[in-house]
Amino acid sequence: MEPATMRNEYAEEKGLSRDDLAADWHTQFGRWFADAVAAALPEPNAMVVATADAAGRPSTRTVLLKGYDERGLTFFTNYRSRKGIEAEANPYASLLFPWHAMRRQVVVCGPIRRIDRAETEAYFGSRPRSSQLGAWASPQSQPLPDRAALEAGYQAAAERFPDEVPTPPHWGGLRVVPETVEFWQGRASRLHDRLRYRLTGKGAWIIERLAP
Repeated sequence: MEPATMRNEYAEEKGLSRDDLAADWHTQFGRWFADAVAAALPEPNAMVVATADAAGRPSTRTVLLKGYDERGLTFFTNYRSRKGIEAEANPYASLLFPWHAMRRQVVVCGPIRRIDRAETEAYFGSRPRSSQLGAWASPQSQPLPDRAALEAGYQAAAERFPDEVPTPPHWGGLRVVPETVEFWQGRASRLHDRLRYRLTGKGAWIIERLAP
């Protein structure tokens, strides 16, 4: 099919108004995240993370959200990966939660920072052993000669750490600290509702409606 001919007209549904929103973005995010979980969406914590290199050339990938609170939204990665390197060189990022089945999106923009090492250690310790070994085995974003090289790396890590697996020094958490958080609700006739929390220069949050 031609992409230009593919169209899904949204039925008239309950919209999103200023009165619907919580006083702060993280409480509102928690409400929508709980809705996505309750709707049994596949991997509701999956989000698209956009970063850019020092020259401003962007890249995106899907990762899993592992925590959120008033400080921001956190995920974990190899700091030597493309996103890890870009987060260091150009420390600003955007997150997108594409909850299409619910006609909803959440878009977050703000600085990206490494989290405290103690937080990384605590999370790494909660991961399954296979995931812990995978963090040692994969030179993330680097070229591999073949699949066998990756599997050999995993086997080598398993032999190196027969018991407890330590946290790799090059692996850890990144937190996006929001400056804006937009809640998007699909509506009929493409007249979608877009309400955005925005941090002002005075350190206060305001809520504003955006044109669809």
